[in-house]
Amino acid sequence: MLIETHCHLDYLKAEPLEEIRKKISEAGITKVITIGVDPLNLDKVKELSDEFPEVYFTQGIHPHDAKEFSETEFEKISTRAALPKMVAVGEIGLDYHYNNSPQDVQKEVFEKQLQIACDKDLPVVIHTREADEDTKAILKNFSTHLKRKGVVHSFTSSLELAEFVLSEGFYLGFNGIITFKKAENVQEAVRITPVERILFETDSPFLTPVPHRGKENAPYYLPFVAAKIAELKNIDIEQLKNQVLKNSLTCFHKLG
Repeated sequence: MLIETHCHLDYLKAEPLEEIRKKISEAGITKVITIGVDPLNLDKVKELSDEFPEVYFTQGIHPHDAKEFSETEFEKISTRAALPKMVAVGEIGLDYHYNNSPQDVQKEVFEKQLQIACDKDLPVVIHTREADEDTKAILKNFSTHLKRKGVVHSFTSSLELAEFVLSEGFYLGFNGIITFKKAENVQEAVRITPVERILFETDSPFLTPVPHRGKENAPYYLPFVAAKIAELKNIDIEQLKNQVLKNSLTCFHKLG
């Protein structure tokens, strides 16, 4: 059994969704979390979870779209937090690589959404890129109040940040990046992360793992991520899958 902890089902275009769902099941994936990122897709990911029993969802505004955050999104995320299939607040965080939203706005919106997670007793799904110090500073302020913690997804940051978030009780999410030849830094992050703190994800349709690079990514490629992590950790694949399944159910308690 596998759980896909981070994908964007509403972005998948290469195949009909019913075909994707069939392949997901055949790959041994029993539950899928599709991620909210901007004001335009918050409703869509919820609708997908309403339609398909194996699909769960998050609600959050990505740092790229922080400038679009308003009271409407705040209320929507807060209100939906009580729904049984909303498993986390996310994808939230900081991204200083593109700076699609001003950094001060990103920080403010990140903090507001962390507060929702604290108030609603939900975990968070965090995106951080080239913003290690500000991510650490903000999480230090919230970590004791954020009882459910959550995951720093698609981890590509420094080992120092990895060690910090692990010490604060967060999980690290790894995807197809770990199969890339030039991803030594991410592979090293896998090696230092205890298996009890690892989550599998694809971030599809992005970051398709080897040997399928060039194709649209999809949740059914998750076994390639699991296999590479087992190789990097020098651990039996079934043992790893069993542990990461437990991790997923603990991190996202509503998956129960």
